[in-house]
Amino acid sequence: MSAVGLESIEHTVQLTHIWINDLDARLGWENKHRSYRLLRTVLQAIRDWLKVEEAVKFGAQRPELLRGVYYEQWQPAKAPVKKRSKVDFIARVDHAFQADPLVLTPEAISTVFQFLSAKISPGEIEHVHHALPADIRALWPIHSQAA
Repeated sequence: MSAVGLESIEHTVQLTHIWINDLDARLGWENKHRSYRLLRTVLQAIRDWLKVEEAVKFGAQRPELLRGVYYEQWQPAKAPVKKRSKVDFIARVDHAFQADPLVLTPEAISTVFQFLSAKISPGEIEHVHHALPADIRALWPIHSQAA
């Protein structure tokens, strides 16, 4: 493969690092592995809470590497999940952090939601926001530019 062909791979790795660094700073964790795990878990939970068509549209707006993470182990035939409440969403995130529990899971999730609002087009954020159950939307306040 030529060096030109590898540029896109290097670019998506760089963008992914930028996203993870940005989220880590917003969380104030100074733990990029943990921040990545939270981003991955929240992205996959959003995906599973959406109808298939909505999930695909939402998946398109992230760096290629994170798009792969988003789709990892996805089973579209099971989307959306049956239990779609805020409690179930939080429990899914908590499950990914059993070994090192989050202190304030709803706040961590809200930080990821705010981060996504800054990274993804306002129109897509609004669409996804409205596709989620009301109790989960309460964790994702969107500002007027995305509303």
